[in-house]
Amino acid sequence: MSERLVVISPNWLGDAVMALPAIADLRRHYQSAHLTIAARPSVAPMFAMVEGIDQVMTLPGGGGLRAITGWRHDVRVLKEGSFDTAVLLPNSFATAFVASKAGIPERWGYAADSRAGMLTRAIPRPHAELHQCAYYQTLTMALGIEAGPPHAKVSPDAGKARELLREIGLDIDEPLVVFAPGAAYGRAKQWLPERFAELAHAIINDRGWSVLMVGANVDRPTCDDITRRLPKTGTRINRLIDFCGKSDIPTLAGILSQARAVVSNDSGAMHLAGAVGAKVIAIFGPTNEHRTSPLSAGPTAPSPVVITHEVFCRPCMLRECPIDHRCMRRITAAEVLKAI
Repeated sequence: MSERLVVISPNWLGDAVMALPAIADLRRHYQSAHLTIAARPSVAPMFAMVEGIDQVMTLPGGGGLRAITGWRHDVRVLKEGSFDTAVLLPNSFATAFVASKAGIPERWGYAADSRAGMLTRAIPRPHAELHQCAYYQTLTMALGIEAGPPHAKVSPDAGKARELLREIGLDIDEPLVVFAPGAAYGRAKQWLPERFAELAHAIINDRGWSVLMVGANVDRPTCDDITRRLPKTGTRINRLIDFCGKSDIPTLAGILSQARAVVSNDSGAMHLAGAVGAKVIAIFGPTNEHRTSPLSAGPTAPSPVVITHEVFCRPCMLRECPIDHRCMRRITAAEVLKAI
């Protein structure tokens, strides 16, 4: 039995959220173990809001090409944990290399990226197309751990979220729709700014609700584009509020938890919204909703609504559309409004 167990997290926020059911399975199976999550700075704060995790450890080395020079930093951090077992959720060679160099006796993960020789339990990767949540749970099931329900729950500080909304002029008792119009993978994943603007106009003028946009700094041009397309009209509760680039993960989670609904592209914010219990309207174009659709926070939480428009070329998984972006262009604001 493992006394000190570390789970090395995926590097992307959405993948980290989809790994939560497998992490919950590990927690139930190893009830007396000290469970640590080791994660990159970009996702580590999310795990601090997850029940059952004893410690969150930040890995400073970096993923991808940065692992070539930063791996020693990760080794040093993992050595300090004196772990008995590491469960490696990323498929990378670098993750197994770092866990091995850190001297962790048991190293479990998928036999991927030519790393099987560095694992003490190398599990063959599944051949079937699986949702990313099921992909992680297939690994833990192969390790002899029973799978629980595919729910991902994140519990932000709701009090701080309500205080923040008051500070920006919102009444917490009045309906709020959150837009997450960005997407890290590429522009092809983004619903058109003019559609977001049309939807915001309908929410504000027809329903009398407010709309708040969130996103990272790289999403600033998209949010500015949406704002420019919306007439500068409205009352105190009847407006579009641009909060792009102003929230870290705990703040974002809190805001999403207070929303009547969250309209999002396939993104980390979409997955986080589902995990905090918000009603998610997820717009999918070039990516595959059967693999990365959002999870709900539990059996009583709202089920996500996935909206697609079927065309011959989707899912293409391309970052930029080489033709006319028809998979996104043909999704109307009226269709999304109906789902809210």
